[in-house]
Formats: sequence, structure tokens, C-alpha cells
Amino acid sequence: MEDFKTSEAWRIFRIQSELIDGIETLNDLGPAVSIFGSARLPEQSPYYQDAITVAHDLSRAKFSVISGGGPSIMAAANKGAYQQGGQSVGLNIDLPFEQTPNPTQDISLTFRYFFVRKLMFVKYSMGYVVFPGGFGTLDEFFEALTLIQTKKIRHFPIILFGSSYWAGLIDWLKDQVLEIGCIDKEDLDLFYIVDSPEQVLPIIQYHHNHLCEHPECEHRFAV
Repeated sequence: MEDFKTSEAWRIFRIQSELIDGIETLNDLGPAVSIFGSARLPEQSPYYQDAITVAHDLSRAKFSVISGGGPSIMAAANKGAYQQGGQSVGLNIDLPFEQTPNPTQDISLTFRYFFVRKLMFVKYSMGYVVFPGGFGTLDEFFEALTLIQTKKIRHFPIILFGSSYWAGLIDWLKDQVLEIGCIDKEDLDLFYIVDSPEQVLPIIQYHHNHLCEHPECEHRFAV
């Protein structure tokens, strides 16, 4: 007989446990912004310091900051919030390499399953700030775009930080993906591109204030 703990049924219980733990832990978080970016850039990278500044500004404006909980840009995001005395959240992922939880997390959750972790990001964020990063960062960016484009979640701000880093991708979206009709021109308006930390907070505040003009406003925007 198959060992129950290695069966598909057991995996369902593990997934359910992660969902319950995440929801119970983050349910009272309040308005929060997720900051994404590479786990591999050194602290000497200008993006590292910019991520600290962005998180500091968000925290000072009473937004909680959520990151992937790991090193580099993620650590900078948590550090910026933690130093300001704001709520610093890390949604860590269990990986065989690369992911070591950073030490500046007020709330720390660790997930085995990427899709549960991604659900927590989108459910408890009212905006994304996306710094340069690899496949994981791109995954979060495009998933949020897809959910907004298909109206599965409310339209929240997605901010790409560093125009020089994102330029090639944006040119490809315009010259190839849009050109042959795979997306609409309006889809390119679903995100912002900025080059300085000072540009981030006003965008977040504008969307937060606009959304919260409605009586049914909630801080969590997943449908």
C-alpha cells in the first residue's frame, strides 16, 4: 500500500495547511505593497539601496511591505520597512538553494508550494513594485498582468523599477506581441515604469485613495 504521507491526498492536506496558515497570519495586515526583485544582486548594486528607500517611504506612509523573504532585493525591501518601524513581511519559499530567510521580517511565512505563495502575494497586496530580477520576478510580473487583464483581480498598480533594465522587454512587447495582435494597446497601460524611489509612493497613494473612495473598498483586491 502506498505510504499516505507520499500520496496525492497528503499533498492536498499540505496545501490546505499552507493556505490556512497564510490567511490566518495575514488577514489583519492592512494595506500592503509587495516588492519583487533578484535574489542575486550584491548590496553594492544601486537597485539594492533604491529598494531600501522605496520600502522606507512606503512604511512611513503606513503601508506594510511584503517581499519574498530572501536575500538581495528582497532583503533590502524588508530592511527598509524594518528600519522605519513598519510592518515587514517575508513570504519565503522552500528551495534547495538560494533562498535563506533574511533577518528583518516581523512576519515570516515559509511555503513549499509556489502557487500558494503567489496567491498570498496577490491577495494581500494593493500594489507591486518590481525591481530587476530573474525568472521568478518575471513570473510575478506577468501573473499580475494576466490577472488584471482578465479582470480576475481589481486593477492595482504594477510599477517596474529601472527603465534601462526593462527596456528590451517593453520593446519586445510593443514590436512583437502587440504588433501581431497578441495583446491590445491598452494592455501596455497596465503598468508603470519609474527610475527613482521618489516616483513610487505617489503612484501607490493615488491608486489606494482612488480605490478606497468606494464604500466596499478593502485592502485585499483579489476577487
